Amino acid sequence: MNTRLRQDAIVRYLRRTGATTVADLAQEVGASRRTILRDLNSLRDEGFVIHSEPGRGGGLQLDPQSVQTTTRLSVAEVFALLISVASMRAAGGLPFSDLADQGLAKIEKALPPEKLRDLRRFLDCLYVGQLAPQVDISDLGEMDADLLAAFEPAFLKQLRLQFSYCDAKGVVTQRDVEPQAMLILPPVWYLVAWDPARQDFRHFRMDRISAPECVEGTSFRRRHVPFKSDVRPLQPASA
Repeated sequence: MNTRLRQDAIVRYLRRTGATTVADLAQEVGASRRTILRDLNSLRDEGFVIHSEPGRGGGLQLDPQSVQTTTRLSVAEVFALLISVASMRAAGGLPFSDLADQGLAKIEKALPPEKLRDLRRFLDCLYVGQLAPQVDISDLGEMDADLLAAFEPAFLKQLRLQFSYCDAKGVVTQRDVEPQAMLILPPVWYLVAWDPARQDFRHFRMDRISAPECVEGTSFRRRHVPFKSDVRPLQPASA
């Protein structure tokens, strides 16, 4: 269990039990006493009010009115919010867009510098446009929940991506590609990648991708993708 998931589990356990001990928390999340104490200090820094009563009969209590006051969103989570807003805007269906932009700007400002840098690099790979009316989307499905989590290291570290792909005829093939961009043509989302086996760019509908996995130890160079004139980046590359 990584740090973030473990700390979320600690907060949930404290809320559920009302009072507990460091030993109980350690057993609950499978961590050492030292790790739990470090996590509790981190949670207090983030705004959670956790009372500690020493001695026999004492323990830990989370103030029921306690809330998190600092942002703990990951790059992928902020990116998911941004691309959701971008998708709705591209489709012409974003009410209260000014308020949405203001809220996202506040979230970005609260990110640590290294996360903000990664977010900007992630956003540089995102393009939006309009779907041609003749495109058949009658079979549009849901996207694999693991897709965005795999995209983050694939794009930021420029790692090859392997996945299973089901084409329009239902034929499933295994693909090994170099991710170059994400293209949103509402309501369809595409991964645009360089396919070394075919020596050309390919557009993969994201709802047809399953079991995505980064290939560690691989690297590739970013290529210029020849998009159509009506496709535009979400933000300028220098933003």
